[in-house]
Amino acid sequence: MSTYKVVVAGCGGMARTWVEYAIAREDAEIVALVDIKEEFAQAMADRYQLASVGVYTDLKQAIEGTGANVVFDVTIPASHFTVCSTALQAGSHVFGEKPMAATMAEARELIRIADESGRSFAVMQNRRYDANIRALRELIASGTIGRTGYIGADFFIGAHFGGFRDAMDSPLILDMAIHTFDQARFITGADPVSVYCHEFNPPGSWYEGNAAAICIYEMSDGSVFCYRGSWCAEGAHTSWESAWRVTGERGTAIWDGHGAPYAEIVAAGDQEGKFHRDLETVAASFDWQGRSGHHGCLDEMFASLAEGRPAETDCRDNIKSMAMVLGAIESAKTGRKVDLREYY
Repeated sequence: MSTYKVVVAGCGGMARTWVEYAIAREDAEIVALVDIKEEFAQAMADRYQLASVGVYTDLKQAIEGTGANVVFDVTIPASHFTVCSTALQAGSHVFGEKPMAATMAEARELIRIADESGRSFAVMQNRRYDANIRALRELIASGTIGRTGYIGADFFIGAHFGGFRDAMDSPLILDMAIHTFDQARFITGADPVSVYCHEFNPPGSWYEGNAAAICIYEMSDGSVFCYRGSWCAEGAHTSWESAWRVTGERGTAIWDGHGAPYAEIVAAGDQEGKFHRDLETVAASFDWQGRSGHHGCLDEMFASLAEGRPAETDCRDNIKSMAMVLGAIESAKTGRKVDLREYY
């Protein structure tokens, strides 16, 4: 008998990775597919030959009718609060796509409901699950560069999506930047204190809203995180993982988002009187054995249930990454620095 009876809420294209993951797990069974359009749920069932799986348009009925104990929320952001609150109150754990909610008020309420129900609510942050970013995090945590003072992330990609993103007010920050913001928290182990954001739409942009931004965050360890990004930058693209520079007391850690990270630190020996100190290169160590992307994050979510602990991307932690997004939007609109501690 399967340990986890899974309902998949939202049967658009994004859900396929989640469905394929659940099918591959020996301890999980998809027992229901839910979508506001029944034909979408049925199409998903047909695609993966899930003939015995119930097809529903109502999540609560799906949970009650199948005895599900896990809900995958792969719906649009505007539906996350309704889906997650319904699932938690019905006694199911929730694994959801980012963002965890559309507003900070909804996010705080979902945490309250999770606390009250005693169920887990974890959020997909797939870009944490990569051997290179894990190695960068260890390079910093081990003290190789000393105490961190500055974290910089550059994200410059010309992305011609078409569709809803082209019409969004803040496509870069609202739809993409949470990945980089969450990565910054993950890499440093620090939380955001405040943000100042300047958002703009460069010449040649094909987006209606602001597709570029510069954000400056003060972090809880005293460091400063600077994000520079554009989704309408043609040429010389960075990685989707961003290009990173982290400076500390003893040196600098570098990751271009593609290859292995490394550090350059002040070499041992007498450096007195030298205009430029002698440096040595330190290669990152790779100890992480997990899987990449969505599979790695879902592995962690299921492991947290089995081990009776909060997931790495538990809602109580992820709300701080969400605060970085919505705080940046508020700062851009008001032209002032925003205290993020008021958000979470």
